[in-house]
This record gives sequence, C-alpha cells and structure tokens, in this order.
Amino acid sequence: MRKFNYEAKDGATGKIVKAVVQAESEHEAAKLLVNQGFTPLDIREAASEENFFNKLSGRITTKDKVVFTRQLSTLIAAGLPLAQSMRTLVEQTNNRRLRGIVQEIIVSIESGHSLYDSFSKHPDVFDKLFLSLVQAGEASGTLDDALQRVAAQQEKDAAITNRIRGAMTYPVIVMVVIFGVMGFMLFTVVPQVERLYKDLHQTLPLITQIIVSASQIAQKFWWAFILVLIVIIYLGYQYMQTDAGKRTTDILKLNIPVFKGLFERLYMARFNRTGQTLLDSGVSMLDMLAIAGQAVNNSVISESIDKAADKVKGGKDLSAALSVEDHIPSLVPQMISIGEKSGRIDEMMGKTAKIYEDELDEEIATISTAIEPVLMVVLAIVAGGMIAAILIPIYSLINTMQV
Repeated sequence: MRKFNYEAKDGATGKIVKAVVQAESEHEAAKLLVNQGFTPLDIREAASEENFFNKLSGRITTKDKVVFTRQLSTLIAAGLPLAQSMRTLVEQTNNRRLRGIVQEIIVSIESGHSLYDSFSKHPDVFDKLFLSLVQAGEASGTLDDALQRVAAQQEKDAAITNRIRGAMTYPVIVMVVIFGVMGFMLFTVVPQVERLYKDLHQTLPLITQIIVSASQIAQKFWWAFILVLIVIIYLGYQYMQTDAGKRTTDILKLNIPVFKGLFERLYMARFNRTGQTLLDSGVSMLDMLAIAGQAVNNSVISESIDKAADKVKGGKDLSAALSVEDHIPSLVPQMISIGEKSGRIDEMMGKTAKIYEDELDEEIATISTAIEPVLMVVLAIVAGGMIAAILIPIYSLINTMQV
C-alpha cells in the first residue's frame, strides 16, 4: 500500500480537507475518496520518510500521547463525531509522525473500522493497555472516560520513570567529572611533570611513574580505547535486544544490591495501577492480568503473573494465586484479598499502587542521599591521587635543589 497526500472538498460540509490516504494507486485513492463523499482536488504520492534521522526527529513522546489522548477525550465528550474530532486533532498536533498516524486513523475510521481497530494498526505507538481501554470504552459507550483513564495512566508511568531518571542524573554527572579530571591530568599535566624530571635527570617516585606510564599508554593508544569502548557498547546493545539479554537484565534488576528494592516497588506500582485502571474500565480479570503482566516490563515478574493467571483460570482466587508466586510481595495478595471480600478489587489495587508509589519516592530519596557521599569520596580519591602523584615529585625536586 502506498500513501497519498490529498486535498479534497467534503461533500457534507463544503470544507476543504487535507489528509493522507492509503491505496494501491492514485486512481484507487481518488475512488476511495469519492466513495467517502469527497471531491478530490489534488492527489500526490507522499515522499518516504523512513530514514534514520526522520525517525529520530519524529519520535512520539509520552507527553505527545497524553496531550493527544486528553484532547480526543474532550472533543468526544463535547459531542463531536469521531472523524471530525480526529481532524481537529490533526491541525493541533505538532509532532509530524503522530500527525501522519492520526491521518491514517481518520482514513481507517471513514472506511468503516472501529477506533480500536484503527489504533491497533499502530502497535508501536499505542500499547495493549491503551487499546484495551479504548475497546472497553467503545463497547460500554464511555470512550471519553476510557481515554481520560489512559492519559492518567500514561502520566503516572511517566512521572515514576522521570523520578528514577532524575535520581540517576547526579551520579552520571559525577562520573563524567571523574573521567574528565583523569583525562585532563593524563593528557596535559602528567607529561609536563615527566619532561621536567627527564630534563633534570631525576628518578620519578613510584606513584608518579605509574601515572606517567598510564599517560603514555593513553596518549599512544587512545584510539584503541575508543574503538574498544564503541565495540563493547555496540555488542552490549545488540545483546540487550535479544530475549536472553532482556532476561539477564530483568534478573539483574531484581537482584542487584541497593537497587533491587527500588525496582521491586516500581514493578508492583505498575502492576497494581494498571490492574486498577483496567478493572475499573470493565476489562475482565484474565485480560487484566495478561495486559498488566506485560505493562510491568520485566519478564521475571510477568512470568509470575502469568502463572497466577493460569490458576485464576482454573478457579482459584487472585490473592491465593499471587501469594505463592516468587517476586510478588505479600502485601499485594493481602490487599487484593481484602478487595475480593468487599467486591472492590480495583479499589484495593489502586490503594496498593499508591503505597508502592509513596515507598518508591522514599527509596529514590534514600538512594540519592546514600550515593552522593560515596561518589564524593571516589572523586576525592581519584582527584587526590592524581594531584599527589604530581605534587610529590615537585616537592622532591624542591628539596633536592635546596640541598
């Protein structure tokens, strides 16, 4: 299927419409537009935008999706027809890639497909949680409420992720400073000290000789270090894209010291918040478990949830099924058990998510507080060692000259 940019007159409103249509040829595109009640004025094949830089510049952020979802919900709640609401959003969407996708969705809707079917053609943009809530909203006639829930869920996920990234920013900056200090010393200061001692025919102290040797190696083979670093990063990235690499990463996250508690709280907050949103929208228990298991974004946790889902399918209560699974803290089945007795599992999952989100904030603050002094000590040792290696020979020279 090829894409065509078109300009046509809407037979119902008389307005000029500009959008994109998918068809086998220009003739088929014109025929499709006529069948939809449009009078084609101009049809041209769209240029391909599938290069690396266009994909990078056209990245759809969480903020883009949240704004789009909330605006669509507002327009639908105001009583506008779905296709007209989508056309309004095309004009208000700044992201070029998202605008193109919305135009394709309009064509799909006008061809008789449901909003769920139209969204599902773009799984790289709209995940299973989004699609399930849209499907439930269409079935129940509460599409505007479902879209609001989607936006709220996206915002909560983004807020948690941003807090974790924010906590990691300071350590990264300190490590960059440490390597920057080492590089500056090795490439500028240390060679001057070496030349000074060589001119005076003096023997360098051991610590300085070690630093000088490191400086000589770095200056001679800097390109090799960079090449090796690039190869390691590339191979590591490729491995991380494989199932085995993702599995290894997921296991490490649940077992790495200091951070394992943080990741456990993150996954439980996601599971319970997603579960609450889905159940509150009328999604069945089994579908909720399937979607929430994927939303957790950790294969180990997902396996535990899938095992629990199999037991629920066999007639077991969700709380009992989760209580025997690894990596599921006891608080989760206990809270769900209360929800099962009161008939409000969604409400209890929401409260559980709030508990873990609050604990996650405290964990992030604790880790940030603990990391800062450790990094400062490392920085002091590295910088102090480099400075000592330079000052010791200088003081030795001064003492020799005085004698």
